[in-house]
Amino acid sequence: MRKPVIAIVGRPNVGKSQLFNKIVEKRHAIVEDTPGVTRDRIYAQAEWRDRRFVVIDTGGIEPKTDDQILRFMREQAMIAVDHADVVILVTDIRTGMTAADEDVASILKRAKKPVVLCVNKMDAPGPEPAEFYEFYNLGLGDPIGISALHGSGTGDLLDACFEHFPPESEDEEEDGDEGIRVAVIGKPNAGKSSLINRITGGERVIVSNIPGTTRDSIDSRVEREGQLYTFIDTAGIRKKSKVEYGVEHFSVLRAQMAVERSDVCILMIDAEDGVTEQDTKIAGYAHECGRAVIIAVNKWDLIEKETGTQSEYEKKVRAQLAYMDYAPVMFISAKTGLRVENIFALVREVYASSTLRITTGVLNGILADATVRVQPPTDRGRRLKIYYMTQTGVQPPTFVCFCNDAKLFHFSYLRYLVNKIREAYGLKGTPVKMIVRQRGERED
Repeated sequence: MRKPVIAIVGRPNVGKSQLFNKIVEKRHAIVEDTPGVTRDRIYAQAEWRDRRFVVIDTGGIEPKTDDQILRFMREQAMIAVDHADVVILVTDIRTGMTAADEDVASILKRAKKPVVLCVNKMDAPGPEPAEFYEFYNLGLGDPIGISALHGSGTGDLLDACFEHFPPESEDEEEDGDEGIRVAVIGKPNAGKSSLINRITGGERVIVSNIPGTTRDSIDSRVEREGQLYTFIDTAGIRKKSKVEYGVEHFSVLRAQMAVERSDVCILMIDAEDGVTEQDTKIAGYAHECGRAVIIAVNKWDLIEKETGTQSEYEKKVRAQLAYMDYAPVMFISAKTGLRVENIFALVREVYASSTLRITTGVLNGILADATVRVQPPTDRGRRLKIYYMTQTGVQPPTFVCFCNDAKLFHFSYLRYLVNKIREAYGLKGTPVKMIVRQRGERED
């Protein structure tokens, strides 16, 4: 049995994301005093009265609008309501009850879900102001006054939600395991959200041809052949010169954080644009973080093809991302589903490579064979001596070579040893880190 689900809804800029962050006790959703900051549904887990539950933050509901993004936000919010066991309707004491609040309340009544009404921004201590009692007119029962900023009243709010939770079951699933965490990264409008929706089989995130639609990092869990995956859709990473401080600045940081907490990154390349300068920078960030990477050339259905088109395109990709020669390249269409299912097997393969551990004995066998085939370099009559090699970490696989003089360890020979390890074990999709340590040097 799944955990209870609370959906937080309301018109724009009433403090939904601030309440969400207060409940989950993390800076999970982007909070800024600008309407429409949250666009997609954002999920997180929380606990109250020894019961774990899921909280969904949603974009503001604008009942009457022709704006494409606002309509998408409304649809996303209603999907959240449909999945929820109880809905929190957030209103704002500073503006008082508005026509938009009445429209949202009407929508929720038609949804026939339990609704807990809260009046936010009750930041000043003391009795409720006269405006508080206006909210009884929404017909949703007794409003609960809260301050999402300070946290006052949120306990009463959660108590009210708790009353609508389904009975607890002994087999209520444990969702702590995220499986393999996969960050879908790339520049804006490369098709990241479309891929997530294709993988999950639903409108999990907003898809639009307007760059920058996704602002938060969004997690979606999927299971294939007994393996759990958490796909993280990220805001498109733009050039620094084009990122203004504010919401988009934090979106880029959130995307970088998603890379850092991922096991595998899928770098989305727009087939029509090819590898751009920005793509190389995004790929470089994943490489520097030591993450396993899959390069997915999206929108392949839009490319006119002749014999050898795919292999020629791959050569160009590899030439422009030469430092990432370990990353497999696949050609997909998130729109049509072309080869999308193949992603799961490839994710498992590169994840296995990035977490592989090789015993010291085996490594030194590889080292002995490599030094016989190609002698270590010399400088002014002094030859490099490599005493032994050992693995010290994973994600990425990290190896330490102990030698007589680190200055003699030329980069080209280091790369040669890495290639020998790859020949033996493949290590597809993952960077490899090699550390040189001189005899007598202390290990930190």
